[in-house]
Amino acid sequence: MKLKTVTLLLLCSSSGLAAEKQLADYVNTLQGTNSKHELTRGNTYPTTALPFGMHTWTPQTGKNGDGWKYQYFKKTLSGFQQAHQCSSWTNDYAVFSFFPTIDSLQVDEEKRATGFSHENEIAKPYYYQVKMDNHIQTEMAPTERGAHLRFSFPKGHKAFLVLDGYTGYSLVKILPKERKIIGYVHNGRGFKEGFKSFFVAEFDQPFLDYGTWENRKNTTDARTLEAEGDGKGAYLVFKSGATVQVKVASSYISQEQAELNLDRELGDDKKLEVTKNRAATIWNKHLGRIKVEGGSEEDKATFYSCFFRASLFSRQYFEYDKDGKPYYFSPYDGKVYPGHMFTDTGFWDTFRAQFPLNALLYPTMHGQYMQALLAAYEQCGWLPSWSFPSEAGSMIGNHAISLLADAWAKGIRTFDPKKALEAYLHEATNKGPWGPANGRDGWKEYYQLGYVPYPEVREATAKTLEYAYDDFCGYQLAKMTNQPFYADIFKRQMFNYRNVYDSKTRFMRGRDKNGNWNNNFDPAEWGGPFTEGNAWHWVWSVFHDTEGLIKLLGGDANFIAKLDSVFTEPNRVNVGTYGGLIHEMTEMVMANMGQYAHGNQPIQHMVYLYNYAGQPWKAQYHAREVMRRLYNSTENGYPGDEDQGQTSSWYVLSALGFYSVCPGTDQYVLGSPAFNKITISLENGKEFIIQADKNNADNVYIQKASLNGQDYSKNYLTYSAINNGGILVLEMGANPDKERGVREEDRPFSVSNSFIEME
Repeated sequence: MKLKTVTLLLLCSSSGLAAEKQLADYVNTLQGTNSKHELTRGNTYPTTALPFGMHTWTPQTGKNGDGWKYQYFKKTLSGFQQAHQCSSWTNDYAVFSFFPTIDSLQVDEEKRATGFSHENEIAKPYYYQVKMDNHIQTEMAPTERGAHLRFSFPKGHKAFLVLDGYTGYSLVKILPKERKIIGYVHNGRGFKEGFKSFFVAEFDQPFLDYGTWENRKNTTDARTLEAEGDGKGAYLVFKSGATVQVKVASSYISQEQAELNLDRELGDDKKLEVTKNRAATIWNKHLGRIKVEGGSEEDKATFYSCFFRASLFSRQYFEYDKDGKPYYFSPYDGKVYPGHMFTDTGFWDTFRAQFPLNALLYPTMHGQYMQALLAAYEQCGWLPSWSFPSEAGSMIGNHAISLLADAWAKGIRTFDPKKALEAYLHEATNKGPWGPANGRDGWKEYYQLGYVPYPEVREATAKTLEYAYDDFCGYQLAKMTNQPFYADIFKRQMFNYRNVYDSKTRFMRGRDKNGNWNNNFDPAEWGGPFTEGNAWHWVWSVFHDTEGLIKLLGGDANFIAKLDSVFTEPNRVNVGTYGGLIHEMTEMVMANMGQYAHGNQPIQHMVYLYNYAGQPWKAQYHAREVMRRLYNSTENGYPGDEDQGQTSSWYVLSALGFYSVCPGTDQYVLGSPAFNKITISLENGKEFIIQADKNNADNVYIQKASLNGQDYSKNYLTYSAINNGGILVLEMGANPDKERGVREEDRPFSVSNSFIEME
């Protein structure tokens, strides 16, 4: 990352005057789209949306129902769709799409597919445009619950527009006199009874002709005004060479609410440019919450592209009634409630950095989210772990308690902590019906043995480690709120990570119900007792007690040597129980950083652990190396899956110069900032500035630090220090200062240092 001073000037075409480049124009929403099943470089799609918007819009290169909805290397488009997809692995829900064709009506998604080139594509958060090979131009600009689209057909050609009802059940009603189509779609997985996404599409041009169709056999029914059933859609005919604007909005509550959303968000927008410009203003203000100075144009493009992606999740799932009050259709029990609800996030990924970033920048929204967690518990009997839009129970751990404890530790106290602990105890002592993270796999054995046994329980060692961290979060919340009943339950279990540590191999390992270590141990073997990783990745998953882990590994020197070994070990892969290469393995090999596998979440905090053992300069070096080598703003911009903003949030926080190693505490652990000056505009109106003097690609090491004019030797910042505003001044250099930050009192939080264990 070569740092240099740049002048951000563009020539205004209208006046010839110089204008400052807008932050949203640094964003490339194509970042990470060059992905496939065998190798993902982000697993993203070009999202046109507002921050945390309920609906997003995207072009479509894949077939309906294919999770790989947009892949950079594909050559044709077949839809412009309303989307919500978190990941290709989870597919999507509440989808419908539009697609323009010329000369003849083509409803079949394969026959209507049209060639395009990236040279004729603009992909920004506030605006997407593409001119396809047949010269039809499509444009999209977003609102929170809708979008403004425009289809410009070439002159001399008949103009057709197809509305596709996607993979599930749908209703369409064509209203020619009102120039509207209304209806709903019901597609996706795991919905409660009554779920529908109601939509309204309002056109600015008259319909010359129209009809309905269905996408199972692609039959059409001319001049039919209404159709309901599997895959029902509509088509419209416009005059040759028409330019057609479409204003679209959706609601999960009712058709009337969809109309209200349209009127409120798009009603006064005569032209797409109005919607586009307003969206650009919103994004520029949002991205302006963090202003970075210094660095190359590519550095800024990478930063703001990641910040954009981190600002999409969790999505709003609430709407505003006629009086402007928030309410929502519950994805958990199918009823309508007042208040806020959020969705489209998997806590196994996002508890690590995405939520700690949100807590820093958007505490009001974060407080609403905590209330929504407990509302979900009341509505379905379980805390969420993977909302999409209801509880899927995917991955492992019970990390809702991490979010709740973290919010409380940072002063965001909008919820009843007793109810939160009641919900968490229920989560920790039961197994729910929806997946391994809905309740706890192996909870009885974990309680009785102090670990989850393998092979009796799948991915048992990884589950033990994450359960122990979650129990710390339960203990922490109980201690902060003076609830000794819950504190006593969780205080012993938070040390259960020790029970899967093997002192002979110096790794976390699988062990069976009789206490025997699994045979034929190979630390490079993936799967088995681990989740999407191996022993090299999972040995570090003791977020809350790094000091305890240091003691297990034999002290600071041995701990540092073990950390170093991650990068010096061969990037050898033993496929283990997976039986073949999965994309995470391929990505680790491609990264060529030994056994460091940043493309997946378990090891993403590991580079910051040097701060706990007296060598913080190595955290500074490796954090910058990961940013420099594994991230960029292009279609190949990520080292693996960009999961609901987590991998982007890692970059955003790390580029600021710190990271959330242990959510549930108020600390962000120091690394090395990527820019010369960073200004964080906080919600309370204050500013926190990180000034990194002499910072460049070589000068990655902190020589001196001061916080608000006082010498600062600690290897972490507290939430309150940032939130109260101020200035952190760092003097950077090309060689490590091995005397700074090496005292015991400079180390970040470990629960072993503040807890006297009861025998």
